[in-house]
Amino acid sequence: MYVAVLGAGTMGHGIAQVSAMAGHDVRLRDIDETIVTDGLANIESNLEAGIERDKLTQTEAEATLARVSGTTSLETAVTDADIVIEAVPEDIDIKHETVAEVESHVGQDTLICSNSSSLSLTDIASALEHPERAIGLHFFNPVHIMQLVEIVVPEQATDATVDRAHSFVTGIDKTPVEVTDAPGFASSRLGVTLGAEAMRMVQEGVASPEDIDTAMQLGYNHPMGPIELGDIVGLDVRLDILEYLRTELGERFRPPQILKQKVRAGKLGKKSGEGFYIWEGGEPVGTSRGGDE
Repeated sequence: MYVAVLGAGTMGHGIAQVSAMAGHDVRLRDIDETIVTDGLANIESNLEAGIERDKLTQTEAEATLARVSGTTSLETAVTDADIVIEAVPEDIDIKHETVAEVESHVGQDTLICSNSSSLSLTDIASALEHPERAIGLHFFNPVHIMQLVEIVVPEQATDATVDRAHSFVTGIDKTPVEVTDAPGFASSRLGVTLGAEAMRMVQEGVASPEDIDTAMQLGYNHPMGPIELGDIVGLDVRLDILEYLRTELGERFRPPQILKQKVRAGKLGKKSGEGFYIWEGGEPVGTSRGGDE
């Protein structure tokens, strides 16, 4: 099977990697050659780390890399693709433009998927002449480690489209959960609710980010706390999701003021080196100044 992945950032290169590891030929596309190069380099780095942890062999890593190519041309990426997965920024206009352009270059049997974490898949699919072949495949970061893929079913999707999505997800050794298209789906809606309340607790001086995260890890068996997770996902992404859910579902999703302040200050989390935590070498090394105010 031939898979096209649009967007070579954190999510896109991860989706490309797991697809190639499952034996699919993959083309990874972004609008900037540097981003494409970085995405391919990140895949290679992930595979090297997997070899060091005895998760795969050198031969398997080399075979995976051989199945992935990069391009800045959308037409080159999607032509003859069986499945196209867009992982472009969370902006409905960009997603509309992307899927509409994809449709102009693919056959009617091509499955068009979105990795959106909160936007309406029914809305995204409405940009297509054949919206029945669109569906959401919401992967989780880091893609090569996280087992879950949320299959989001838009109003227009056929049973055949849903079945193909399930087959693809299980075929790349991930576990699917199926949800109806609704604001925030299941995972983002619940995840940002927990994260926002944790941020409010920091804002109100209830406890430090470290202690809130430790409480959720040890008391509820979460692999990481909600504050650290927000930093990893990106505080700007968290803010965008909350603003969208607030518009769709009401004031209970009003973003905490401390989150707005962090984003305004450019403290976006791990990707900027500082959020609620200070990050060095991909790891939190301390709490950001003002993180417990």
